[in-house]
Parts: sequence; C-alpha cells; structure tokens
Amino acid sequence: MKVLIADDDPQLVRALRITLATHGYEVVAAADGAAALTLAAETRPDILLLDLGMPRLDGVQTITALRGWTTAPILVVSGRTGSADKVEALDAGADDYVTKPFQIDELLARLRALGRRAAPQPGEEPVLTFADVTIDLARRIVTRADEVVHLTPTEWRMLEFLTRNSGALVTRQTLLKEIWGSEQVSDSGYLRLYMSQLRKKLEADPARPRHLLTEQGMGYRFVPEG
Repeated sequence: MKVLIADDDPQLVRALRITLATHGYEVVAAADGAAALTLAAETRPDILLLDLGMPRLDGVQTITALRGWTTAPILVVSGRTGSADKVEALDAGADDYVTKPFQIDELLARLRALGRRAAPQPGEEPVLTFADVTIDLARRIVTRADEVVHLTPTEWRMLEFLTRNSGALVTRQTLLKEIWGSEQVSDSGYLRLYMSQLRKKLEADPARPRHLLTEQGMGYRFVPEG
C-alpha cells in the first residue's frame, strides 16, 4: 500500500519513511502542500498523511484540492490540538486526525484502519437504493431521480456510516467519533444540522422522514424501506 507523506519537517518525514517502510508500506514524500498535490496526481497513493501547517498550500487547502478528484483516505498528523482545527480539517474531507507528538503504534493502527476502509469488503454491495435515491458506495456518488446530489464530505461520511449499518441504531457518540475522529468532540448540534441537511436532500418530506430516522435520546437509524 502506497502512502504519501506531506510535512515540512524533514526529520519527521525521514523517521516516518523508515518506520512505514519496515511495516510494508511504499512511501513517497512532499515538503509542502503544492508539491503534495503534484505528487499525489503522479503517484496515486492509497493513503495520504498530511500536516496542516505547510508552506505554499496549508493542509486544509491541500485536502480541499485533493477531494476534488480523489477519495483516497486522508490522515491529518498535526501539532494543532484545538477542536476547531480538527473540525475544519475533517469538514474539508480528511478521514482521521492524530495530534503531535504521537505514538507510532497508534499511527500504524489508524493507517491500518484507513487501509481497511479504502479496500472493498468481500460480498459488499456497492450500490444501495431507497425511494428515488441511489447511493453508490464504491464511487461515492448519490443520485436522486437520476440527478446527482451534491453532498459535503461530512454529509457523505454520515450517510455512508448509517447506510453501512442499515437498520441498526447508531448512537450519537458513535457517529461523533466516526465522523470527527475524537471522543472529545461533544454534540453541539453538529449531528442535528447535518441530519437536517441530508433529509432536505434525500427525503421526499424532510419534516416527516421515512428513511433517515431519529431515535430520541439515543441516535439515528437508516431504514431503506419505509
């Protein structure tokens, strides 16, 4: 599996390159955001590992540009510990966030998890339909009445997780951890906001949803038939 590291700290890049190579990863590296975009287009990495505080293009700008053409998982590794920085990066399209300094075992575990998420699962049905909506999980495309529905990266992550757990109750805390990658993120209305947006885009009657349901005091449930 190929990993692209984008960080302007040459010592960290060197250490990561050696460590990841010993664990079977192929590693390419860039020292700034602009170089990372060029290298990503040339090498098509399976996973991207990005810092936020990079020259030329910062991490969020780089993530936004990458999400214009690739769905490869993005792991942010940054010294910025504020929740606002984490939310901004994840909303831009990052899949996970690790703060510096980090334990290498944790970083490797998160890379393995992202690798499993990126790989298709045996027997997994890549296309799901309900009402006039079609969700192509493999291509990350949602259509309604044969027209593409434009979702934000966070809306997509929320919809994808609910549909992959079709029929099951997904608690608020589980969704918060899955979407924002941290148990420290509290529900300050984010989930209600994104669920409301998803219903407006996908439900025939957003005020009376039949598929994207709220379980009061507990969480949410996706029901394909309704």
